[in-house]
Amino acid sequence: MRMSVTDPADAPNEKRLEQFLLEKARDGEFYFKSKFIADDVGLSPKQIGALMSKLRDSTTELEIERWSYTGATTWHIAPAGTTETAPPLPA
Repeated sequence: MRMSVTDPADAPNEKRLEQFLLEKARDGEFYFKSKFIADDVGLSPKQIGALMSKLRDSTTELEIERWSYTGATTWHIAPAGTTETAPPLPA
């Protein structure tokens, strides 16, 4: 099991990102790239990428998987307990 050290300064940003992802996951699983949600969350794509690694280790309400990398990381998000493995990315 990986351990992550949480910087207290990241806590409000991490919570804001987690709440955003939980809201989006209410309708089921989805995929995203940080640059496409940055304005909605009020964080830079770089901040989102760093926080996603922390959330992947800490949240129990979401399944977070680094899904692919083509110019930027694509993340797969699903409500906890709803998927065995990530399905293929829709065309």
